[in-house]
Amino acid sequence: METVTGGCLCGRVRIAATGQPLRIGICHCRDCRKHHGAIFYAAAIYERDSVKVSGATQDYMGRHFCANCGSSVFAVTGAEFEFHLGAVDEPDAFIPQYECWTTRREAWLPPFPVKARYPKDRE
Repeated sequence: METVTGGCLCGRVRIAATGQPLRIGICHCRDCRKHHGAIFYAAAIYERDSVKVSGATQDYMGRHFCANCGSSVFAVTGAEFEFHLGAVDEPDAFIPQYECWTTRREAWLPPFPVKARYPKDRE
């Protein structure tokens, strides 16, 4: 079973996700933009039980960041764990399958090779 690792900028938070993600997506919603300080956000979504986190995080509404350096590293919603691709050690291992909140997508972004696009939340 494959394990994917990652962490924060200072290295105090480390994450290990085992197995295949449930899905991989890109989000253009305002909440994700504000949380990440970026024009869009990408994540590999895993079952919560397949991920181990070490180090201290703080969270705002389930969005976790390193208590020391402030790096955004993951989010938890119910039984799902969103591993932020920017925090993954080798993010090129993932290929996003969909985009959501395309109604907020910037027109100057090039098209991404995804299988599905959703105007708002995923169906």
